[in-house]
Amino acid sequence: MKKNDTDRDRDRWQILHIPDKPPIPPNQQQPTVNVFASIIDPKLANTLIRRLNQIAPLENFRHVKRICKKQLEGGKIELLVILCLASENDNHLDTMQHDVRELVNSYQLSAFITKVCKFPASSKEEWEEQCKLWPTSYHPPTYNIDGITGFNEEDSQSVFSFMRFAVELAKSGDGSVTNAAVIVDPSVKQVIASARDEICSWNIPTNNQTSSFKQPDTCISHSNSNRIITHDTLPSNGSTSELKQLCTGASCLYPWRWSEQELYMPKSSCWHPLRHAAIVAIESSAARDKQLFPDLGDNEDKSFELDHVHSSTSSPAKRQKFNLENVEDTEKLDTLTEGCHSVAARPYLCTGYDIYLVWEPCIMCAMALVHQRIRRIFYAFPNPNAGALGSVHRLQGEKSLNHHYAVFRVLLPEEVLSVEL
Repeated sequence: MKKNDTDRDRDRWQILHIPDKPPIPPNQQQPTVNVFASIIDPKLANTLIRRLNQIAPLENFRHVKRICKKQLEGGKIELLVILCLASENDNHLDTMQHDVRELVNSYQLSAFITKVCKFPASSKEEWEEQCKLWPTSYHPPTYNIDGITGFNEEDSQSVFSFMRFAVELAKSGDGSVTNAAVIVDPSVKQVIASARDEICSWNIPTNNQTSSFKQPDTCISHSNSNRIITHDTLPSNGSTSELKQLCTGASCLYPWRWSEQELYMPKSSCWHPLRHAAIVAIESSAARDKQLFPDLGDNEDKSFELDHVHSSTSSPAKRQKFNLENVEDTEKLDTLTEGCHSVAARPYLCTGYDIYLVWEPCIMCAMALVHQRIRRIFYAFPNPNAGALGSVHRLQGEKSLNHHYAVFRVLLPEEVLSVEL
């Protein structure tokens, strides 16, 4: 393929941010719930709101404002207040909870049923549509991760190059395609670890193949993309049906496939159902750190403490503080870390790193990446069976988690996964 064809192929690649929850199309009505409301005297607003917050708090609807202010003709202001939630299919006022009904009777309010939006807005456009129905609050993401608002040309090409590397890694010589994971330090554009699925012994790289697990200390510079990409072009001779057949070995696509294959495995083979590509890459990254910092972490007498123990997707990579008095040969340690991370800049797990996956991860892998404090996840193809980051679930929007990463899909032609036999 000529160079101009390669450039044209790259023009087909795009980076799409996957938000915490699916956006609602502008032409589609947002989900709503029924509430009891009433017009009130502005002088009673504080008293009524204080009491209503006690007897009928809007616990799961904190995005909905309790008061709605309307401006009538002549400049007069009308205040409306939400009294309490109403039944989904019952429009009778006598279903109002007892203590709220007493409050209505006490202040001689005229209750009616109206609708408010069920979910908080994920964009300013959604918020504007919600407020046409009833006022809501809009809180844009408090974290500021590079890429959410778009990528510049240099960063886009870097993302594409790393994704190409992951796609090439996912291919095997026998014509099958597994999942592949590439962990990258975006601050220096270095590959920290890379791996393929290893649930079966025939998926594990041989001595003639690159194995990030056996070489955890390898830092691949990405200043020149040709250094990490083995081919300048990707084959494009596969159809959709052939693609599905090729990719049945991707662990995250079929998390239970190992249980079906166990009966047909040769006696000489071995399997491990948990060794998905992301898990193996995480293990490889940990092994790399252990080899780069041999005097740190093995000795219980050494003094360690985490700076900023709380998780924050907006903060830079968390660093480890340690007592250098317990390190006998600091010059040796400096030599080991030269070119990758200095002693003072040792990261905590994978904090601040990106990971590139060919297939959208399953729940197990997505949670493992939460625990590893990954900053950004890029995947190429959706996982309609068990996808955790957009297709089936959206783990990145789970509020109860103590860490949240940004998720992006790199849109690229399906034929890039075709394998030349």
